[in-house]
Amino acid sequence: MDVQQVGDRDIEWVAQNVSVIAVVGLSPNEFRPSWGVARYLQAKGKTIIPVNPGHAGHDILGCKVYASLADIPKDAGVQMVDIFRQSSAVAGIVDEALEQLPDLKVIWTQLGVRDDTAARKASRAGIMVVQDRCPKIEFPEFL
Repeated sequence: MDVQQVGDRDIEWVAQNVSVIAVVGLSPNEFRPSWGVARYLQAKGKTIIPVNPGHAGHDILGCKVYASLADIPKDAGVQMVDIFRQSSAVAGIVDEALEQLPDLKVIWTQLGVRDDTAARKASRAGIMVVQDRCPKIEFPEFL
């Protein structure tokens, strides 16, 4: 069974309605794709919440870094998790997101990152899943 493909209407909804995004694997290195995407999202008015255990307690892009999704305060209002990790890490991140983030609406995996089993699990829980795409590429048409 393949995972439902999202269309332009879905991407438009995410771009226009999601405002708080946990970026898992956000690097403090401005030359890394995760930094550039997070900076773009900030520039478009999105609140980013960095998640990177190696930099927990520090700031990236002026935002406090958390070690895990579970460490983010429940009232932070995380609506989307943007995953900059290897595909093998996606299942655990999805499980944690489903358990820990009460306002979750979207799981997004970056280019080259996909886990169809985890995506089906999130979809069954009512979460939109966008895989193997980049919001910095997809959002400009809609913002």
